[in-house]
Formats: sequence, C-alpha cells, structure tokens
Amino acid sequence: MASPSLRDAVGGLDRDPFVSLLGKLIGESRRLQNDPPALVPQEDLVAQHVVDALLPVSTETGGGPLVVRKVSYAEGRSNVIVEYPGTVPGRAISFVGMHMDVVPANPDEWDFDPFSLTFDSEDKDKLRGRGTTDCLGHVALVAQLMRRLGEVKPVLKHSVIAVFIANEENSLITGIGVDGLVKDGLLDKLKNGPLFWIDTADKQPCIGTGGVITWHLKAIGKLFHSGLAHKAINAMELNMEALKEIQTMFYNDFPPHEKEKLYKFATPSTIKPTKWSYPGGGLNQIPGECTISGDIRLTPFYSTTSVVKKLQEYVHDINENIEKLPTRGPVSKYVLPDENLRGRLIINSPLLTIDLARLEITIDEDIMNGVACNLESRGFQALCKATEEIVGHVEPYSITGSLPLIRELQDEGFDVQTAGYGLLKTYHAKNEYCLFSDMAQGFQVFLSIISQLEADV
Repeated sequence: MASPSLRDAVGGLDRDPFVSLLGKLIGESRRLQNDPPALVPQEDLVAQHVVDALLPVSTETGGGPLVVRKVSYAEGRSNVIVEYPGTVPGRAISFVGMHMDVVPANPDEWDFDPFSLTFDSEDKDKLRGRGTTDCLGHVALVAQLMRRLGEVKPVLKHSVIAVFIANEENSLITGIGVDGLVKDGLLDKLKNGPLFWIDTADKQPCIGTGGVITWHLKAIGKLFHSGLAHKAINAMELNMEALKEIQTMFYNDFPPHEKEKLYKFATPSTIKPTKWSYPGGGLNQIPGECTISGDIRLTPFYSTTSVVKKLQEYVHDINENIEKLPTRGPVSKYVLPDENLRGRLIINSPLLTIDLARLEITIDEDIMNGVACNLESRGFQALCKATEEIVGHVEPYSITGSLPLIRELQDEGFDVQTAGYGLLKTYHAKNEYCLFSDMAQGFQVFLSIISQLEADV
C-alpha cells in the first residue's frame, strides 16, 4: 500500500479545482490546435493558467515550496517546469509529457462544442471537449498534484518534478518543446530517477510504441487513349503491382519479432497505403502518372535506418527489372520497346533525394523511432504496483501508434515509463471526452508511485 501518511495528507483529486482549471484549458483549445502553417498553437495560454494555479504555493510569492519556471523558445509557445524540492540531493521523480497543444477539431462534425468543457447530462463523470483525453486533462491532473504537494508540504526525500511541454502534436517545427529543454540541459536532473511520460490512455502502463516512416510512391508511365491501351503504360497498374512487391519484400525482411509477444504488441510491423492521388484526366485516358502514399509502423526491435535502406533497394530492384512485374491483361505492359520507354517508380518526400538510375527515393523527415520501456526498471515496477493497487488490475500493453520524443529521451539516458488516464477510444477522435473517475485514479497512482520510491531511500 502507498504510505498512509502521504495519501491521507494529500487526499484525493478535488473535483472542483480540477474541473475549474480544465475548463479554462479547454476554453483555450481553439488556439491550441497544432497543424502548421495554418494552425500554430499558443501554448503560453495554457502555461499561464498552470502558473496562475501554482503561484500561490510557490517560492515566487512566498506561499509555498514550489519552484515554477516558464521556458520559451518561440513567441507564445511556453513550457513549464515545476519542482517540489526533496531533501536528498540526486533523487528525482518526474512526470513529463503533459502537452499543451491539441490536434485540430471541426465543430461541424462534433455533437457538442469541442472548444469548451461540457458535461453529459446523463453522466456527470464524463468531461467533454478537445484535449480532455489528449492531453489537457493530464495537464490539469498533474497541476493539481503539484498544487496539493505545495499546500500540504510533505517531507520527501525525492524532488518531484513536473514538465508541461509545448509542441507535441506536430514535428514540422522542432526545438521548442521537450527537445529544446533536453538540449539546454534543463532536464538533466530527471535522469536521477524514473521519468513517467503522462500521455497515453486507459489507466495501464504502455510499455511499447511503434516507429513511423511516411512514404510516397510515384509511378511514371505513358498517358494515352484508353482505346489504344497497347500504346500506354498504365501508371495505376504499375503502382499497384509495385506496391504489392514492396509489401512482400518488407514482410520478408521485417517479420513479426519474438519480443513483440513479451511486450504485448497488438500488431507487428506493417507497411500499407493510406492515400491515392493523380493529376486528373478523363475516363477515356490511361493515366501516365499517379502516387500512392502511406506509412510504415515499426516495432522498436527494428531500425528505421535499416528500413529506409531497404526501401531504396526495393524500388531500385523493381526499376531494374520492371519487365518482370506482373501485368494485368494481354496488352498491359510497363515497357514500350518500339518507343524506348520504360515505366519507372519514384518515392518522394522532403528529406532527401537519391538518384538511382530510374529511381529517386526520399523519406519524410519526421521519422519517429518506437520505444520499448525497460521492464526491469524500478519505475516500471512502481507503476505496475500502483496500478494494481488503485485500478484493481495491471495489464501492460504496447501499440504501434507513435509517441514523439520519448525514444530520444530514452537514448539520452532517461528511464522512461508511460501511462495515461484518458480514453484510447476518444484519442484524436471526434466527440473527445475523459472520465473524472479515471483521472482521480491517476492522481492516486501518482501518490502511490511517490510513496513506493520514497520507501526505497
């Protein structure tokens, strides 16, 4: 059990101040949408609400022990670091990842206003609005944890540190969120204990995430009249057959990994198309160009660098042997010898261009690596015990959804564990909501973690 003294002193999550703060945060969410260049969030709006909630128990006002600091790397886009000082140097417990931006929401597609906190008339436990699950609900939750520590002032050997971050939902702009804080050494002391990344869902430890590589496969054929198909190279047929070949080679090279069962991944690594485009034309025209786009979701036991190299090899091999691709019908072909024409494949993206004869291959620059949490970590053990104690059961899980930044933290030497208390079924979804009862359990999990780690010292 968690320390009765800490649990009794701090108590449970007080609904009124939590809902009051969350209401202010959701009220800002229209200006927190992150989809540049059209939508650039102003996280400073949330940061100021967090600071205002904590200042009464801060060293700045003299009302308490909390050390509160705003850090900005771009105008209007702040991070907030809050520390409850412990008595033993070199000991820290941190809660990080509560981001102050949100994904876009279209009010016309929602059953309620996404940009204000509302309540279900039949279920007061349900708190509705963009960011309730991801991740403004966690911002309000951890802010309340820090506020209560500042009010109660328990004697702790560990420093408890909360880091509220900017710019999690989009990677086009870098260096202004947790990556900037790490670069400047502002989180170095967090290496002195487990770092809990609070941005997942369903109240269970998330022990693994997937990497992501986005790609664009462009086929160049020969546009011609559909009644004279023998004089055309059908770019759509070429692209479909090529993608099938690429998928086959990918699954041969990156099959299900034996560690995926240990980490309880729901799916292995996958490559699949998600978008199709072409320049347009009439129904009586065989297209001379089209692009299939998609992504690769990669479990953390494979290297994204190796995958990119293999993609280059796949497309190069297909272009060199394009006559061997299966065709579709008696006049379908990818080479017109009389015209000295060959179909060709191009993979396009903004990052790099490599000219390999008939192929240009590029990969989108926002590659993410997956992460496998350390299952031997004291932080993982404490999280599991706290979850079982408070939630009633513990079932760690992994997904090939991607969390930005945490692999980089792990590579920098941080003991990263992940958890969250929103609902996975409403993550990035229309009609997003969370449950107050789940957040209240998260509050108790945090207290249990602190108490367990305090007992170790």
